[in-house]
Amino acid sequence: EFEDQGTGEGIRKWDTCFDCGQAFQGPVFLALGWACWKTYLGRPETDNVRCLALERLGQSLSNLRPEEALPVIVASWAL
Repeated sequence: EFEDQGTGEGIRKWDTCFDCGQAFQGPVFLALGWACWKTYLGRPETDNVRCLALERLGQSLSNLRPEEALPVIVASWAL
């Protein structure tokens, strides 16, 4: 469930291109951060993948919208 390296499955599909292996950047990384969070939001608060999705959202926000990233990062630490 976590990762199947090289196939675009798992949590890494939200930050790394499975075709070329490059990390997503800028607005694409931000959009995928939100998509990741929305995908796993319905899971229980203690679910590991949900926690990783919240961290991913915080990371993506920190690059383009740092003022919005802080509360998300703090929330991910609280889990």
